[in-house]
Amino acid sequence: VTRVVEEREWVDDELVEVSRNFFARCKETNDIFYFGETVDIYEDGQIVSHDGAWLAGKQGALPGVIMPGRFMVGSRYYQEIAPGVALDRAEHKTMGMEIDVPAGSFEDCVEIIETTPLEPGHESRKVYCEGIGLVIDGAAELAEFDIEDEDD
Repeated sequence: VTRVVEEREWVDDELVEVSRNFFARCKETNDIFYFGETVDIYEDGQIVSHDGAWLAGKQGALPGVIMPGRFMVGSRYYQEIAPGVALDRAEHKTMGMEIDVPAGSFEDCVEIIETTPLEPGHESRKVYCEGIGLVIDGAAELAEFDIEDEDD
């Protein structure tokens, strides 16, 4: 069973991408696994492609680890394992950060730098905060959030 996290990307007030990411938590280790994503790319309000979409178990794709249950500075791992589509790698850089974004102020956050052999030389900075999740993704910052109660 996975949780679906929907992301919407806007450029100049125009919707350019909607992705639905599939995550699941291992109860024994608290690792969060990434099982893929569906992607809708928009131009002028119309879906024009699904570039970047992948699902574990299809076309050689395997689940990745989006966030280990135990954060250790210097750790490296694959988040996405979809040959030719998505091969994101993560490295833990900083922990215990305090972050201010439009959605609020957060403590005990961690910084991760992502790279991919599909885009040599490109790096992406992400910051995750306990109880919230992703709050900074490159230049994008969390503007609002809603947390539903979960029984597990």
